[in-house]
Amino acid sequence: MRLGGQVFLEDKNPDSWSHALKQAGFRATTCPINGDDDMAELDGYLKAAEKNDILISEVGAWSNPISRDEATRKNAIAYCIKRLELAERIAANCCVNIAGSRGEQWDGPDADNFSDETFELIVETSREIIDAVKPERTVFALEMMPWVFPDSADTYLALIKAIDRKGFGVHFDPVNIVSSPRVYYRNGEMIKDFIAKLAPYIRNCHAKDILLRGHLTVHMDEVIPGLGALDYRTFLTELNKLHPDVTLIIEHLSTNEEYKQASDYIRKTASELNISL
Repeated sequence: MRLGGQVFLEDKNPDSWSHALKQAGFRATTCPINGDDDMAELDGYLKAAEKNDILISEVGAWSNPISRDEATRKNAIAYCIKRLELAERIAANCCVNIAGSRGEQWDGPDADNFSDETFELIVETSREIIDAVKPERTVFALEMMPWVFPDSADTYLALIKAIDRKGFGVHFDPVNIVSSPRVYYRNGEMIKDFIAKLAPYIRNCHAKDILLRGHLTVHMDEVIPGLGALDYRTFLTELNKLHPDVTLIIEHLSTNEEYKQASDYIRKTASELNISL
């Protein structure tokens, strides 16, 4: 697998960006351009990435294509198509979004998120996005969330079967589905089950951690890798069985120092397991 992350730069350009990633020991990262006013810079970033063996593995399409508001939904679908086109152009491992939400918060809970109608809407929407691009070098994937499909290995498998498109793949973020103390303390079993069921489809993963607090009601916080209870020994062992270019991207951190802290922990754990990143 390839470990990846982001770097924060005062003067960002293809050379400074690729140099900083290489210095950080990252062999993968997210798309460095927004795809709007900076498309002219894309070739420079692609050349710098290739020169330094950096895989641009993830193009985010964060939006709500299942919104109840029709204008929001249409705009989100158009945005996902545009982002999938970019991912296809650069041969990213995936273009990733969450399914969205039927509620007002684009990534939040809603009483209808687990309805049969919402499942069918996610299928219809994903097909529309994929069919508009017909990707051959990348896939469209949905990051799991605790309060909308896909929220487990089994619901992800159900979506793969229902969407029925080779351009649909899997993004794996185990922290996002640790939503009970039972799973929290047995998350290694969840990771093994997920990868056993979905290994052929997994293209990209996120690295973070989760910490269960000791006050009622159940409350968990996302934390830097190494400061929580995610079973990284199992996570890395199982990911190491996949294609060598499957990527593990550290995310949601605010400084280069935090990314170094996270990557140091992951590298130390991988080294103990004789796993190359």
